[in-house]
Amino acid sequence: MNFQNKNKYPDSWSSFMSESLNDLKAKGLYRKLRVIDNSVSTRVTVDNRTIVLFSSNDYLGLANDTRMKEASASAALSWGTGSGASRLISGNTSQYTMLEEAVAGFKKSESALVFSSGYSANAGVISSLAGEGDLILSDALNHASIIDACKLTKAKVLAYPHCDTDFIINYLDNSPIHKKVLVVTDGVFSMTGELAPIHKLYSICKQYDALLMIDDAHGTGVIGHEGRGSLDYCNMNDAGIVQVGTFSKAIGGLGGFVTGSNLLIDYIINNARSLIYSTALPPSVLASNLEGIRIAQKDTSLRKKLFDLINQMRAGLTRLGFPVFHIPTPILPIVIGDVSETLLVSEYLWDKGFFVPPIRPPTVMPGESCLRISLSASHTKEEIESLLLAIEEYYKK
Repeated sequence: MNFQNKNKYPDSWSSFMSESLNDLKAKGLYRKLRVIDNSVSTRVTVDNRTIVLFSSNDYLGLANDTRMKEASASAALSWGTGSGASRLISGNTSQYTMLEEAVAGFKKSESALVFSSGYSANAGVISSLAGEGDLILSDALNHASIIDACKLTKAKVLAYPHCDTDFIINYLDNSPIHKKVLVVTDGVFSMTGELAPIHKLYSICKQYDALLMIDDAHGTGVIGHEGRGSLDYCNMNDAGIVQVGTFSKAIGGLGGFVTGSNLLIDYIINNARSLIYSTALPPSVLASNLEGIRIAQKDTSLRKKLFDLINQMRAGLTRLGFPVFHIPTPILPIVIGDVSETLLVSEYLWDKGFFVPPIRPPTVMPGESCLRISLSASHTKEEIESLLLAIEEYYKK
């Protein structure tokens, strides 16, 4: 039978999808995938051109580290390429135990639980903790995975103004009584690079008997005296704080995790649908994650190099007149505002050999489109100076 001339979808559906895409294109919000032809690094080949990436979250440069690749390859040869089942069936290998013990130790928590991604970690944790009659207070600039996770619950969800702790206090003082209150925030905000007011949020949660949850995806392995993340930076270590993180950024691997008390982890194992109904991660990924945690703890030279580069970029952007947050993180946004102008700057830099992605709504609020520069320990000082020169040239032309 010949299927080539048959419509794949009813006309109404085809029209809906086409009109939606055309609308995105008209607004400058259309996205497409770029194909990279070599291993992930700061220098990649795209369409036969060498491009310097300033768009990766591989902050310590571990995604292409020889130690990581050797750990992954060895595990694949020993264990195979797949896990075969969910963790609560037969996919929970001893590698999971070793990794979770390492994560708990790194985060100085009683216990840890690994998920297949940071997205599924947020989905599983938040939907397990909050339900009907509860209240979730979520920062307005939280990551999409948090926003979507809140929608999975039957709780009342309020997006409070960004980092506005006074708003939270006023709302809790004047709102109806809820069974439980969960306050959730990014530790380091993924688009701005700024740090949440964690001390104030913690104090509020203690005062109002609320639970504080921090998504530390962009802080883990990077900030803090020992690189343990946002709580490390704030000199805090309370078992009552729920920490979510990921291996896919500074750790150079794949997967998410949550850390906290033994009671919390036991509860989440028995309630998180994104854990219960997901196939376990493959052995090669678990092994590279474990090696990434080990390197992040032991090889302090990577963080030192990263922060040397961060300070160089911050100084350069300041010299060019762009504001930077007082807390140094590898994420440095250049806020432009207008979508079309943001696209033009990004395209200019692309032509000069740099990929600095244009961040547009709905990732950021309307009127806040920006270029998001993210740095890696694999960058060089020369690459950063060249990017700064290209930015300066654009605004002088």
